[in-house]
Amino acid sequence: METLLIAVASAVVVIAVTALAPRAGVAAPLLLVLIGVGVSFVPAIPAIEIDPEVILAGVLPALLYASAASFPSMDFRRDFTAIGGMSVLLVVLSAAVMGFVFAWVIPGVDLAAGIALGAIVSPTDAVATSIIKKLGAPQRVVVMLDGEGLLNDATSLVLLRSAIAATAASVSFWGVVGDFAQAVLVAVVFGLVVGWVGLLVRKHLEHAALSTAVSFVVPFAAYLPAEALEASGIVASVAAGLVTSAGSARFLRPQDRVAEHSNWRTIETLLEGGLFLAMGLQVFGLVEEVRAEHGSLWLAFGVATLGAVGVVVVRALFVLPLLRYLARKRERAGHLRSTVERNQQVVAAKLEAFADADGVLTPDAAFAMARSMRDDAARLPGGPRGRRGRGDAARQRRRMEAARRRKDSLTEEQRERQRSRMTARAAEFRRRFTRRLADVDYLLAAPLGPREGVVLVWAGMRGVVTLAAAQTLPPDFPQRSLLILVAVGVAVGTLLVQGGTLPWVVRRLGLAGVPSPRLEEGTAGLREIVDGTAGRMLTEPGLSRPDGSPYAPYVIERVRDVVLRDQHDQDEEEAASHDLQAQFFELRLAVITAQRAALLEARALGKYDSALLQRSLDLLDAEQMAVEMRGHHTGD
Repeated sequence: METLLIAVASAVVVIAVTALAPRAGVAAPLLLVLIGVGVSFVPAIPAIEIDPEVILAGVLPALLYASAASFPSMDFRRDFTAIGGMSVLLVVLSAAVMGFVFAWVIPGVDLAAGIALGAIVSPTDAVATSIIKKLGAPQRVVVMLDGEGLLNDATSLVLLRSAIAATAASVSFWGVVGDFAQAVLVAVVFGLVVGWVGLLVRKHLEHAALSTAVSFVVPFAAYLPAEALEASGIVASVAAGLVTSAGSARFLRPQDRVAEHSNWRTIETLLEGGLFLAMGLQVFGLVEEVRAEHGSLWLAFGVATLGAVGVVVVRALFVLPLLRYLARKRERAGHLRSTVERNQQVVAAKLEAFADADGVLTPDAAFAMARSMRDDAARLPGGPRGRRGRGDAARQRRRMEAARRRKDSLTEEQRERQRSRMTARAAEFRRRFTRRLADVDYLLAAPLGPREGVVLVWAGMRGVVTLAAAQTLPPDFPQRSLLILVAVGVAVGTLLVQGGTLPWVVRRLGLAGVPSPRLEEGTAGLREIVDGTAGRMLTEPGLSRPDGSPYAPYVIERVRDVVLRDQHDQDEEEAASHDLQAQFFELRLAVITAQRAALLEARALGKYDSALLQRSLDLLDAEQMAVEMRGHHTGD
């Protein structure tokens, strides 16, 4: 009963603080930490200590899975180099540098124990991302911080495990590298498999509640077997979440995605808030333990201050060359764009020239196109020349002749399959060029300069993972209570100082409310895709129902009218001023509210069938969700 009472009281505090924090202009996690610290010093409240396994195995897999499941996989691929550097190399560098510092300043702590503490204070917390998202900071900065937070926890925990082992026995550098690579690779395999299986299972479930229930199981189904094989369960959970992010739109129904998002958002709010509250509640017990062992807190305070400053300095020294590398990459992308675009035009012209009247690339045309492109390449500067070039051309010619002879012996069915493969290959070729150009445009449109670098550095605050990792230190670890208090000091200090000043820093740098540079272009392009797809489908001559029968002309015209009307309504909304748009959505919501009130009155009178009334209410709910989403997007 006492445990249940504490859980309910904590949930009430988290809900109240999360609701009131925006009015105070302070991030909710910061207030929850302060409340926890204050409550921990109340004499009537006993010292609280939470089993770290509850956090590491019971909470983190779920939270990181939820973050990964909502993380854009396309952006993760584009900034994978920077994300990987910040979540792996930066953590290793921070652990090593701070390990030397801690071993130097803390009595009785050797290098292995110092690196263990360095690994504990190296991972950043996702609270920074939530702060800068609300401020409207550049999307690429948000992506990099989000991606870093997904993976650096695993790097830290693997390093911590190796450092703890090194305090009891000697370990080699390459042994640590091998353990890390094995832990990551095995975890990625488990995560990918579990994430894929989870999507396949949910695809065949027709109830949104069951689909969401499966999503609750997925992170732990990935975590547990990975940990059993001494791999990183955290990485496995993140990998499963990224698979879900990439495949949810293809495999899941809209109801499943809405229910999953809503339920996971509730769980994230309660768990994250509970972790920060618990973080503050444990401070008093740690303070008393260190005071009993050392008689003073000055050593812990000094080392924690040094650690908090040190991790920021190391982060700044890492981010500076990273920004230079990304700037050079962007410059190379600018030079590469014209080359890629020119090659795309050449290939598109060749495909168009050699395709048949239906736009299909026949085997004969494919051979002819390959010969033409080979001849063009031979005439280009730097193309195959001399004896070696002639030899290459001769080999290519022999291969093509052999392929032609094989083609002549094919049956008509085999020819058709080959034709389909070549058509698909040509389409894939176009897709690759298009994606490459889009990646280049992304780098050119979202540069990372000194201002973004300052945000990346200052947003590197520590949090609950640092506290949970510190408590996994063995009971006989050198200076255990002191090291845990130092870790808590670093986490609380960076949360309060950096987290409390981060909004001011972002606004001061002029990065608050920065719209995407490709917003208008992207909005118009997506509208064109959606509208064009609808128009082409509705004008197809062979448009038919799933059973093969044709649609009635009246139905086709009716759907076309609805689609065109929605397009016209959206065009009018976008053309109106911001004030008129706000009035428009306000009035639409007021009308829906009045309609709902009338339906509820009819239900109270019992004049209509309950199933019909519920269906009408559900339709109003769906309409209100659509209006609110469009109104929220316009308000942003």
